[in-house]
Amino acid sequence: MKLVWSPKFTRSAKKLARLKPERLDAMEAALKHLEEEPHHPKLRTHKLSGDFEGCWACSVDYDLRIVFEFVRPRKGAEMEIHLLNIGTHNEVY
Repeated sequence: MKLVWSPKFTRSAKKLARLKPERLDAMEAALKHLEEEPHHPKLRTHKLSGDFEGCWACSVDYDLRIVFEFVRPRKGAEMEIHLLNIGTHNEVY
């Protein structure tokens, strides 16, 4: 699946790279898994509810999460994953 970075996700990823560069390898690995197999067991992908209904989240590591949604841009097109945010549990929820 194609990954589409939102402006907010891009800003959050740049902030993560600046403040916690040691977590970049884990983020890159999670994005690769997400692109190849969104429900890979290592990601612990799950649906969100409440204010985030319709969105999904996956784990990068113990406290780092990626929030995203599955989007079909047009009828018959391949499904895309729109990356909405990345950060600690408290930062993204």
